[in-house]
Amino acid sequence: MDAYDKVTGRAKFTDDLCPKPCLEAKVLHSTIANGVVTAIDTSEAEKIEGVVGVWTCFDVPDIQFGTAGHPWSTRQSHQDIQDRKLLNARVRCYGDNIAAVVAEDTVAADRALRAIKVTYDEYPPCLDTESALHPGKTGELHQERPDNVIAHMDLRSKVRGERYQSIEQILDDPSLHHITQHSATPRQSQVHIESCTSWCKMENGRITCVTSTQIPHIVRRIIAQALGIGWGQVKVIKPYIGGGFGNKQDVLFEPLNAWLCMQVGGRPVRLELSREEVFFATRSRQPKTFDVEAAYDDHQNLVARHCVAYSNQGGYASHGNALVANSVNSFRQLYDMRELASRVEATTFYSNQITAGAMRAYGVPEGNWAAECLMGDIAYDQGWDGCDFRLNNAMTKGYVDEFWPGKLACYTDGLRECVRRGKADIGWDQKRAEYAHQEGPIRHGIGVALFSYKTAVAALSLETASARMILNQDGSVMMELGATEIGQGADTIFSQMAAQAIGIPTEWVHVVSTQNTDTSPYDSGAYASRQTYVSGTAVRMVGEELGEKIVAYAHEMRPDAGDLRLVDGRIVDAAGEQVLSLEEVAQESYYSLDHAQQLFAEDTAQVKSNTFALGCCFVDLTVDVPLCKVTLDRVVEYHDSGMIMNPRTAEQQVHGGIAQSLGMALSEELLTDPASGRILNPNLLDYKIPTAMDLPDLEAGFVETYDPTGPYGNKALGECPCIPAAPAVRDAILNATGVKFYEAPMTPQRLFEGFKREGLI
Repeated sequence: MDAYDKVTGRAKFTDDLCPKPCLEAKVLHSTIANGVVTAIDTSEAEKIEGVVGVWTCFDVPDIQFGTAGHPWSTRQSHQDIQDRKLLNARVRCYGDNIAAVVAEDTVAADRALRAIKVTYDEYPPCLDTESALHPGKTGELHQERPDNVIAHMDLRSKVRGERYQSIEQILDDPSLHHITQHSATPRQSQVHIESCTSWCKMENGRITCVTSTQIPHIVRRIIAQALGIGWGQVKVIKPYIGGGFGNKQDVLFEPLNAWLCMQVGGRPVRLELSREEVFFATRSRQPKTFDVEAAYDDHQNLVARHCVAYSNQGGYASHGNALVANSVNSFRQLYDMRELASRVEATTFYSNQITAGAMRAYGVPEGNWAAECLMGDIAYDQGWDGCDFRLNNAMTKGYVDEFWPGKLACYTDGLRECVRRGKADIGWDQKRAEYAHQEGPIRHGIGVALFSYKTAVAALSLETASARMILNQDGSVMMELGATEIGQGADTIFSQMAAQAIGIPTEWVHVVSTQNTDTSPYDSGAYASRQTYVSGTAVRMVGEELGEKIVAYAHEMRPDAGDLRLVDGRIVDAAGEQVLSLEEVAQESYYSLDHAQQLFAEDTAQVKSNTFALGCCFVDLTVDVPLCKVTLDRVVEYHDSGMIMNPRTAEQQVHGGIAQSLGMALSEELLTDPASGRILNPNLLDYKIPTAMDLPDLEAGFVETYDPTGPYGNKALGECPCIPAAPAVRDAILNATGVKFYEAPMTPQRLFEGFKREGLI
């Protein structure tokens, strides 16, 4: 629905709406990773022409707040860790926010930043797992957690059968095959096109914040909490945004911007991050390590698995342990069908690295990497077909997670058909035979990976969404949602859903794409592949309610017409003959001298169900061993995401997700200086995202099933595509070369080290 306005430049993004001229805010970032700011001299900065004011970490309110865009609950255990201030005197990562400047223009603001003099009491940085988990006095980053552990979880499944009493007994059984692995995933950046941008102004004593965010209602709450003011004193507006991928699921600079606006008397203040700041001062995927131990038998059955994961969160909690918990849960769930026992442990810790947060698929790509490294190695070592071995152990219809609060279950059986179609498309059997026993510098490989992904966060966290629909005078419908369009095509899907629920053509539905927390109904936002599932439930509920009200009003107009229905925008009788046009009903409802009534519906859906989306990825590639170069020849991905609401937008989602997963596989990693904690490649030259020149044509397919928990049989799709391609590439490199890699991305340097270790170079 928004395509034309976007490609013609008519769509308005955050900066397009900013009044010009306005004041410009810039943030001073720390040049150490660990320590305390003891003094800040702003005298020279304040003398610079055009500077309106300079504020430091000693000036801001003494209020700690959390930044994660999680659904908030009145239950304290469902509230995020509050561990940062607007500006921080205790420096916990390189680039921490310690001061801010407001000036008449960016030139003056930049000059002022350079004129500020900062004195630190610097401590040795704790950057890796060992130093962070065994801190000395100066390594204690937050007084509330002196051991730097944010959270730890340990889930042990019940042991099935009577032969074993514990998972340890299974893992010690000499009659089984055993394998251990250590794998790692990188600090990956979301690299959305639009920078993180907001601007604030005051009207009638209230703050208005216009921001590029995925979660406008949550931004409103966090601004109010961070400033210590009433939530009703804040209005947040979300226009079109140029991508987020989870990075805009944190509330990072909007509270500071709002506070600065208040300090300058409510004048409009813009705070736009540079590309470098987006890389080091916002959020990234958590870097994680996995230690895995497994036992399996001669009949391709996993018998037991134990996974221990560590997540390096950086200086602030942000989304905390939820991310790595998702990693190990996905590791456990996908291949849990034949196991007699499993155990997963996850620890998230503070360090002096930059702070991590949400990124597309929220920890599952990392857990899937660990799971698929394990499955790939077992299949390779035993000479088993990788598809057969995986499917023998993979989730099937009827699976229920024993640990999930409420019910998290698999209601469809599309995974096996996904694999069947993927094998046929890629030529799996033929290529495996063709690529066997290769030698020489140029080699070909074919690989596979499966995935599972839960839909939304119910019932682990609150899942609620609201919708409002109003019948216009011409018979069209205005729909307002708190759910956010962030480039993924959500408004198009919601229009289709609403049209079907009401009984009108899709083009008669007008969606308000801009969210305004003063007027938009509540929705927690775009994350967790929740919107077509949770917000879609609200859309269907409200659409059906509006349709019923329209038909009831038509009955008042034509009480002699018998049973009436609303079909394709027409009021028809039991025989399907038109009785009234919808426009006639609409105009009568607005302007009747007897019974004028604006027909509208508004309601809230609280969703407590959850379900799994599943699928697979196949990769065919070429490895130039001496050059340590991988060329992707074909990538095919199939999804069971229930019923597909819009095939074109679904395919586009899959293409984008595959590209991000291939970046994780081969090139994307934010590099940290091991001495200082500084990010070494915070720019688009040195941080290597795949371009059109790096990718083959990406092929997406769907096995449509009807999931009974979705509003129209649908379930998660938006995040799923970025999960399986990276381990499928790894599996294909193993097939081509016989070399096992456990750390992503598999850069030329890592390929060289692996090939040299195995004697190929």
